[in-house]
Amino acid sequence: MTSALAVYAGALHRAACGGDGALRLVDPAGTLLRHLDTTAWHADPTPGDHGLLARCTGATLDVGCGPGRLAAALSRSGVPALGIDVSPAAVRLARARGAHAVVQDVFAPLADARDWRHALLADGNIGIGGDPVRLLARCRDLLAPGGTVFAEVEPPGTRGWRGRVVLTDADRTSEPFAWAVVGADDLGPLAAQAGLRLRETWTEEDRWFACLSR
Repeated sequence: MTSALAVYAGALHRAACGGDGALRLVDPAGTLLRHLDTTAWHADPTPGDHGLLARCTGATLDVGCGPGRLAAALSRSGVPALGIDVSPAAVRLARARGAHAVVQDVFAPLADARDWRHALLADGNIGIGGDPVRLLARCRDLLAPGGTVFAEVEPPGTRGWRGRVVLTDADRTSEPFAWAVVGADDLGPLAAQAGLRLRETWTEEDRWFACLSR
């Protein structure tokens, strides 16, 4: 069975070449959890990104940056930003568009050890590692005093979920890996367990976001 990174890299490459970059995130029962449009991630900021980017007023860590649309947009606007991703293919694409990005697991020690003003968990990346409390606590520890986490979540009423998932494209299915789904209704209690406070929620272009502070 193919690794998730290989399936992801294939979709990114196809999208960069103008092909079909669609992926599906599927649970073990075969239930579709999320469509992943990697083609849109190669474009300029997508609908719903603008409110997120406008709130980044200082050094920003983009966790799971993919091909770097957010990190690159912040850099162009003069905001110091670093994108991190476990996918070497994603980091190469992010650098090619002008983003500062490195291959990095968010749970490993960061080579850039500054205290970040903001951490971004966009595009469902609050699911990374399958344990939202652990991920949010890690982001909290990377923040400067008064820093914030900006997280994209699923709409209110969405059932939270944690477990093993696979990535699929038209031809391949990845090995299972840990992931989580977090709905807007569940975020406050999860944030509290991670030592964060829910300060603000907003919706833009049918996407849901929240601001969490230390």
